[in-house]
Amino acid sequence: MSDESTASGSAQEVDPASYSLDELRALRTELQQRDDVVSYARRVAQARLDLVRSEVSRRESDGDVSDDVADVLSQQLTGGPARPPRPAEDLSDDALSAELDSICAEHHYGRMEELDEAELATLADAIDEFERRVSQDRRERFDRLDALSAELVRRYRDGEATVDSLLDD
Repeated sequence: MSDESTASGSAQEVDPASYSLDELRALRTELQQRDDVVSYARRVAQARLDLVRSEVSRRESDGDVSDDVADVLSQQLTGGPARPPRPAEDLSDDALSAELDSICAEHHYGRMEELDEAELATLADAIDEFERRVSQDRRERFDRLDALSAELVRRYRDGEATVDSLLDD
């Protein structure tokens, strides 16, 4: 059940009703934990993309990007004002974070002020493509989580599972 393709929902879909109660709960927990990693990578990608766009904007207006940086960091990396606090686990060593770092290194994110307009556009496109792919993966994971949650609710509602079984875990 810990196979990444199964967790992300990209493998052949299995009817949630075919899982035992323990398997259903374990898969749902695994998907929720994986979402923390995906969400982190997505927020970092969005922040980096916003910073690239701020650099483009700075060049167009010949202004200062420092206010944009503070805004990007406060909105993207913390999840914005509406997002509840998440665990402070370090997720930066995950493969998605490494992939984003590789994309940024390949396109010279660290020296974006030195890039010409075409290079800056290529950098923005590469980060945007990564963010879109991660967002799609996340949407698919949410669909899978919804299906698993609906099956758990059905089992409790129909008496196939009881709240007492939660205490046994």
